[in-house]
Amino acid sequence: MRASVPSRDPEAASGVDPSGPTPPTHRAWAEIDLGAVRDNMRALRAALRAPARMMAVVKADAYGHGACEVARAAVEAGAASLGVATMEEGQELRRAGVRAPILLLGYTSPEDAETAVAHDLSVTVFQREMAHALSAAASRVGRSASVHVKIDTGMGRIGVSPADAAALIRDISAYGGILVEGVCTHFATADEPDLAAARRQWEIFLSVLRDLEAQRLPCGTRHAANSAALLALPEAHLDLVRVGLALYGIPPARHLAGKVPLRPVMRFLARVGHVKRVAAGTPIGYGHAYRAPRETTIATVAVGYGDGYPRLAGGTGTVVLGGSRVGIAGRVSMDQCTVDAADLPVSVGDVAELWGETLPVTDVAEAAQTIPYEVLAGVSRRVPRVFVRDGRVVGARTLLGDAS
Repeated sequence: MRASVPSRDPEAASGVDPSGPTPPTHRAWAEIDLGAVRDNMRALRAALRAPARMMAVVKADAYGHGACEVARAAVEAGAASLGVATMEEGQELRRAGVRAPILLLGYTSPEDAETAVAHDLSVTVFQREMAHALSAAASRVGRSASVHVKIDTGMGRIGVSPADAAALIRDISAYGGILVEGVCTHFATADEPDLAAARRQWEIFLSVLRDLEAQRLPCGTRHAANSAALLALPEAHLDLVRVGLALYGIPPARHLAGKVPLRPVMRFLARVGHVKRVAAGTPIGYGHAYRAPRETTIATVAVGYGDGYPRLAGGTGTVVLGGSRVGIAGRVSMDQCTVDAADLPVSVGDVAELWGETLPVTDVAEAAQTIPYEVLAGVSRRVPRVFVRDGRVVGARTLLGDAS
């Protein structure tokens, strides 16, 4: 029985394109293709119904891809504005020199009103208390506060009820220093094959908009559509579409794949740290949840749930190694996982693709009993992001900071 597999060219063995970017020396890294961001944005914009413009949603560190870098690439490709979830996310973009309009999509505390105004961040509003705080902040800062009023048409999270929308907007408009920049809602089921519920939300939102117009109340930019509605409900494009998952090259649902040509932006990669040949019946990993069904090669890949690879993918998930899919052997650990490479020639230093173009992140999400949003956003800070464009490395971000 062999103790190890002979060494050879790890990049050639792993399926890493030798004509592409030089693989980093990191144990694990996420390769972020900013050219794919550009191409996806352009393809999605081509699907818009005039006069709609595009908002690139870059919350949660651009779904794990790197907010500042993705924001710049999206704006360069024609995004009219950016969407984030928190005050700190908006501040991060401003400190990085991003000047495009930014909307805080979620709840913002009244205590953060002055910070929002000072950083020229538009705020989603659905309560009078926040509008009052923004008005006071605008007076102190000497700059108008821009707000988008959120209508809850059936999502059931945040938002004013349709029956109370006009009264709220009338009151907000009376506050000094407040600009009603937009009115919006969010679809709960636009990614499902049956669009009946989404269409009901759409009709409710249209009714609110008609009521506002009849009362001559300001609407500003009207927006409702997310990635799924961009592809499935073109009538809902209105003035602005908020594109999230599709920007990163992932269809928001399998039945919507192919509607627009998209390229995955992230490839999650990790190196093999150890290789050994084991006998049939050898237990592997925590709890001995896996036992080798035959004499086989076990490769330990230097990535785990501490890096964002989902623990629940152990047992049913696969990785690409040496150009082939191989199964994860046993439980995923915090910092590493093991794969059963059978009789494949594998060496220390080979690169495994955890997901990317060869292995779709949707497959990983299904193995982990979750959705691709969670898998992408879960890639941890300790995983370096290596940014490439048109086959060339243009930057990197690690725990130690940025490098060009």
